[in-house]
Amino acid sequence: MTRNSGSAADQPDSPFASTTIDLGVVVSDVERSVKFYTEAVGFKEVKGFSVPGDFCAESGLTDGHPLKIRVLVLGEGDKATKLKLMEVPAAKPRKADTEFITSQLGYRYTTIFVTDTNRALERLKKAGVPPLAKGPVPLPKGLPEGIFLTCVKDPDGNMVELVGPKK
Repeated sequence: MTRNSGSAADQPDSPFASTTIDLGVVVSDVERSVKFYTEAVGFKEVKGFSVPGDFCAESGLTDGHPLKIRVLVLGEGDKATKLKLMEVPAAKPRKADTEFITSQLGYRYTTIFVTDTNRALERLKKAGVPPLAKGPVPLPKGLPEGIFLTCVKDPDGNMVELVGPKK
């Protein structure tokens, strides 16, 4: 789906109307995923939208299944990151191999930059979401110092990286 607003005006020769992208994710349980991304990660839900099945078929999005899309944002305005979540039980989608980012080809993780890793950890703990492995871990030598990586998985096992300093 295309973005209605946003501008690449600061790049006059850009072929893009916006340099911010939206991410669409098909999930097994949209309510559980919205709860994860809002409560554990910190997105805010805004007005969603529906796409009729005939349009989905004509555009190649689905084989005729309509979409009801829940929209979550990080930030405000036209340049806010949008995460579009949808559940399509009638399509019977296959579950991806999400054990590690190297387990399968394709989009494998989402990186979210936080201002305070400790605050992000508090939000995760309150939501009952544990960090993976030994997270948070400091970035390796040669990368910015004082920055930590915390990996978690959403309800469908998709990897989410939270990257930022500890305050």
